[in-house]
Amino acid sequence: MSLIPSTDADADDLRAVAARLLDDAVYAVERVGGGGNNRIYQVEDLGGRRYALKEYLNDRIDERDRLGAEFGGLRFLWLQGVRDVPRRVAVDRDRSVALYEWVDGRPVSAPGAGDVDAALDFMARLKALAAVPGAERLPLASEACLSVGDCLRQIDRRRRRLSAVDDARVRRFLNDGFDAARAELAPAGADIEAELPAAHRTLSPSDFGLHNALRTADGRLVFLDFEYFGWDDPAKLVSDFLLHPGMALSDGLKRRFHRGAVEIFAGDQDFVRRLRQVYPLFGLRWCLILLNEFLPERWARRAFAGNADRAAALDRQLAKAEAMLALARRQDGGLPNDA
Repeated sequence: MSLIPSTDADADDLRAVAARLLDDAVYAVERVGGGGNNRIYQVEDLGGRRYALKEYLNDRIDERDRLGAEFGGLRFLWLQGVRDVPRRVAVDRDRSVALYEWVDGRPVSAPGAGDVDAALDFMARLKALAAVPGAERLPLASEACLSVGDCLRQIDRRRRRLSAVDDARVRRFLNDGFDAARAELAPAGADIEAELPAAHRTLSPSDFGLHNALRTADGRLVFLDFEYFGWDDPAKLVSDFLLHPGMALSDGLKRRFHRGAVEIFAGDQDFVRRLRQVYPLFGLRWCLILLNEFLPERWARRAFAGNADRAAALDRQLAKAEAMLALARRQDGGLPNDA
């Protein structure tokens, strides 16, 4: 046996849950990590088979069905033959937990061209699956942006939420820099409410990137985290991949991804123009997402997932938000130049 049985009370409770879901005895449950909204445990049964047990945070403020989106999204992908995502095993909706296959792999800490190409290939397959019968029944991705107006409303909603934060650094950031950038970058006109036609939408993990992938022993990538899976504008999918602060992509790799994305969505003649228009807006949106740790209720979610040093996290997130704001205010919004 590779795991030592945990004496943690939560793990003991989850051992019973896992045994019931597997209909088999469980040798050990060990906490191994988690994201901003969940805890991950490795489960090992008496036969040495391993599983990932994911416990989802129940949040009265954020009522998005992350468990349903992920479990349902992975079911759809596996039915369509997609195998570079985890296989779902069992779910307990009442207990807010799900079991998935255990993926043996390591983080993609130094991405290369092959990794970017794997992400592009996965994105192309998601686009193709948008035409599969049954895909139309999938939900919108979390915080989908099907118009420029959607994006601006999300920015303003996040800005209002942060205005209640009692921190001089946040007030200074918002009042002295962010608000001016919001005024400069926001387009006007009735067309900002034009909704993207269904034919040009794509399926999206929403939090898509190499930060949510593992490299297996044979070198292939397995993509994780489908808590926000659903329909969205590919311009948002591409923007978030390029802007995500959780990845350290070189300028060359960003250009490679941008070129590939333009090819994948070439059937949408408005894609390039729309991407250029919304890219700096998504940069502004990321500024505010990075400051979520200043919100007490959001920090409670991070604490649930195992984060402890809030002071260091706040300093780090504010520095990232300032860098993101400088990027968004560039003439091109920081969008990679393929030249």
